Amino acid sequence: MTLTAANPETDRLSPAAVLACLAVFALLAAVLLWMGRVPICACGSIKLWHGVVQSSENSQHFTDWYTPSHIIHGFLFCAGLTWLLPNASFATKLLIALGVEAGWEILENSPLIINRYRTETIALDYFGDSILNSLSDTAAMAAGFWLAYRLPVAATIALAVGFEVFTGYMIGDNLLLNVIMLVHPIDAIKAWQSGADLSGVPGLRLT
Repeated sequence: MTLTAANPETDRLSPAAVLACLAVFALLAAVLLWMGRVPICACGSIKLWHGVVQSSENSQHFTDWYTPSHIIHGFLFCAGLTWLLPNASFATKLLIALGVEAGWEILENSPLIINRYRTETIALDYFGDSILNSLSDTAAMAAGFWLAYRLPVAATIALAVGFEVFTGYMIGDNLLLNVIMLVHPIDAIKAWQSGADLSGVPGLRLT
């Protein structure tokens, strides 16, 4: 069973829907440029992948360790919009998801969230995303939305859990931890992510 009754014949994006999706990307880029975000990494290079989290190049290139989190955004948006708007077309739901994701990218690159990341998480070198990275993150969300629309629910859940476990193991961070540290920071998590000795943290049992 998939999240929706996907129909390849009726759920294709019309030319108008494709243009509307591209307009969301263009508007996002324009707003970020107006906000003063750099188009590409200030280092001057463009990479398909950058895997060093604690560096000024994180969130500056096409993909990084946080790309899976944006794919999961797509899973969640697909599930949520299927529940809220069961009769809406694929195009309508995708456009709404793109709008929400674009809104988050704009908020994420505001001084409020940038400072929050720098003070409450391990992202000490984070100064916001490049426009390239924000557009890539939004595209990753769209890919996740499409996957969730097509795949069985069990496969979508397995992918989400796999992404979370793998990135959590590899970099000590993932979508869930990111949300927790933004909304209600926990000192034990921040200390663990920083590689500190947690043996003296109250309420934490090390195994």
